[in-house]
Amino acid sequence: MGKHGQHGALVGLLLLAASPAVAGCRLALVLALDISASVDEREDALQRGGLARALLAPEVTDAFLADPDAPVWLTVYEWSGPYAQAALLPWTEIAAEADLQAAAAAIAGSTRSRDDMPTALGHALGYAAALLRDGPDCDARTVDVSGDGRNNEGFPPAAIYRAHRFGEVTVNALAIAGGEAGLVEYYAAELIHGPGAFVMVADGFRDYERAIRAKLLRELAVPVIGALPQRGGRG
Repeated sequence: MGKHGQHGALVGLLLLAASPAVAGCRLALVLALDISASVDEREDALQRGGLARALLAPEVTDAFLADPDAPVWLTVYEWSGPYAQAALLPWTEIAAEADLQAAAAAIAGSTRSRDDMPTALGHALGYAAALLRDGPDCDARTVDVSGDGRNNEGFPPAAIYRAHRFGEVTVNALAIAGGEAGLVEYYAAELIHGPGAFVMVADGFRDYERAIRAKLLRELAVPVIGALPQRGGRG
């Protein structure tokens, strides 16, 4: 990545300085799906379909709709290389079961934008930063990154966090095990960030639906303001 591109991505992060929360929005939730070259067609289908089904699980629906006066806002994108991120679901207010059904249908009906790019975690976080900058100002903001590999292209997550302007944003990770050794430890040390951050583990892509369902339930729980980060942790 050229110097100007890196500078632009990091400048975007500086715009994430905390702004007043809007009454009535309890959580802005960003979900990021890994479509790097290490993810084959079958695994992509398991990830995409697993997320769509998890959103419709009764307990997840109940968690989204737990407080009618303070809804959750949701957006979803896929990521791989430095310039390879694509929106699957724009910012959507989840105020009724029909909103979740529409979101799940959009994800289930989507197709990956490409399958030939490396794993650029730092750039994936930069894309999430831009989404948060343009999204709703909620009581809490969480980025949920699924992945099956380490950063191997572009700037690393640490470059994002060194900007010191990610505010109170929590970045959680879903490590899809079965490929790279030490992935869970890497995500715990390098990727998760902010209040209450944690790593959830899927035992391969076949276990993704269970893991993302458990992860969503944990993220949708009432945020604990000022909670200490949890380095690691398995679901």
